[in-house]
Amino acid sequence: MIIDLRSDTFTKPSPAMLDAMMKAHVGDDVFGEDPTVKALESFMANVFGTDAALFCPSGTMTNQIAIKCHTQPGDEIICDKTSHVYIFEGGGIAFNSGCQVKPIDGERGMIKAEQVQEAINADDVHKAKTALVSLENTANRGGGSCYDFTEFQRINEVCVKNNLKLHLDGARLFNALVAKGENTRQYGKLFDSISICLSKGLGAPVGSVLLGDDAFIRKSKRVRKVFGGGMRQAGYLAAAGLYAMENNIDRLQTDHIHAGQIADALINKDFIGKILPVETNIIIFDVIGERFTAKSFCEKLAEDDILCLPVSSSQVRMVTHLDVTIDMVKKLNNLIAGM
Repeated sequence: MIIDLRSDTFTKPSPAMLDAMMKAHVGDDVFGEDPTVKALESFMANVFGTDAALFCPSGTMTNQIAIKCHTQPGDEIICDKTSHVYIFEGGGIAFNSGCQVKPIDGERGMIKAEQVQEAINADDVHKAKTALVSLENTANRGGGSCYDFTEFQRINEVCVKNNLKLHLDGARLFNALVAKGENTRQYGKLFDSISICLSKGLGAPVGSVLLGDDAFIRKSKRVRKVFGGGMRQAGYLAAAGLYAMENNIDRLQTDHIHAGQIADALINKDFIGKILPVETNIIIFDVIGERFTAKSFCEKLAEDDILCLPVSSSQVRMVTHLDVTIDMVKKLNNLIAGM
């Protein structure tokens, strides 16, 4: 049996989710006639208290649509230097929107209001116009780190003062909400747009949702079409998203517990260096010494059908999710103990 810790994108639909998909009522969503897609979009907008929502194939698409809608070619976007929108979306900011990025050296993928203020360009024809701030919660390369909500509020104040839009890449936002005990509507009030992935810890096979006000979502729908994201009988996929939202949120805490247990097993090994604080379902740690490199450590675990990901020459990432059971965690921890 494979224990796949490379990402929470490797989750597979449960029998109950598959049943919901098979029973979905569908229509042509490009014509606005798929009732299950409309139900998911209405559900998500209601959860976050926004005017509207838009179902898309991927989180990369929802992020890139938001950036396109909030900017003009030649604008500049402020984000952390490890942001997914900056380093893991194929250069989409430049390709799709004709914008450049001012990357900020944050702490575990998170930036502060003072850094945002300092990064805003003066009104000078020699410089790009600062137009958008993009934040990520949880921060993937920060080890699943979670912002303090008060920092979001402070950054929002800077954005309002300087007429900037504020986008949230919330690919794993529900992990943060569960970990911090926060309220979805807090987020809906604060951000101009929010991207939510259904295909990570929530367990759906495909899909993300973009949230915002009516005008923004109308514009986003046009951009989605241009990006090739218009889907037809997409209700079969939307049904999986609805099932995930109704059944798979509270259980995220289990993934966080499992991640903490794995970190505890790693912490005292002589070949393990710094482990980023484990707040949610991601463990990122340094492999040190002469016994292993990050790559060879992952290869060693693969001999026992445990898959994890070297994310640099010295760092490894493990991600827990709904297909990782307590017995799997015990097997991994026993192997680590014997290494």
